[in-house]
Amino acid sequence: MHQLGIDISANTVARLLHGMRFSLRVNRKSVATQSSPDRNQQFDYIASLRKRFKRQGLPIISVDSKKRELVGNFKNNGSKWDLAPVKVNDHDFRSDSKGVALPFGVYDLTANLGAVFVGVSHDTPAFAVHSIAQWWQREGAARYRNSSKILILADGGGSNGSRPRAWKTELQSQLSNRFGLTVTVAHYPTGASKWNPIEHRLFSEISKNWAAEPLTSYQKVLNFIRTTTTKTGLAVSAYLDRKNYDKGQSPDAETWDNLGLTRAKILPSWNYSISPQL
Repeated sequence: MHQLGIDISANTVARLLHGMRFSLRVNRKSVATQSSPDRNQQFDYIASLRKRFKRQGLPIISVDSKKRELVGNFKNNGSKWDLAPVKVNDHDFRSDSKGVALPFGVYDLTANLGAVFVGVSHDTPAFAVHSIAQWWQREGAARYRNSSKILILADGGGSNGSRPRAWKTELQSQLSNRFGLTVTVAHYPTGASKWNPIEHRLFSEISKNWAAEPLTSYQKVLNFIRTTTTKTGLAVSAYLDRKNYDKGQSPDAETWDNLGLTRAKILPSWNYSISPQL
């Protein structure tokens, strides 16, 4: 326009662009680069499992680990209304923290209730299953008094992934044998973790609730989790787990060989049940 001898301001350009439905945009992560060829089949199978368990009034939970947080005066992503910005440390050094917070969540799909167990050591299969067992003992057993079966929806990787043997043996000892539960597990395919209900129904709400708030203490972490609510009635409980969980633990051959594991006919590496050992 300047070459034509016409001066135009940035505001005018912005107004014209808005009129043509242009706007400032950021990159959106939506292109799946590791999509499994069995993705659709697994989604259909999970849908059928959910329908069957719901029809029978059986518990359905979605589980996963949330991002590790440093506990201390560190920047937390997001923004909030305030009179002035909160001053935080200019570097996120582990040595300046009071420890780490490792939230492991259990989301009850039927009741729209969440429970988060905040670990302080390592995110391991033993920690993941201990969190689920604690949820059942504290909340689930009373909510589903006559249930001897439970459906767990989990990601394909991490401490509750489909590959770690310890995940299955811990489910056997800590959950199935201890409470007499037949545990059915269905894993989401690689690259599909965002479809796991806990991600968008629980974890995203917690992140919004503590956005731009430095997590300066474990009590503050727990308080923000406990005060997370939604208009649809979500309520969340939170517990601190100070137990130490060592990394790299693997079941011995005898424990693995005696596992009460039954694999499904459909995609058996992702779908299986663990029955109580009598």
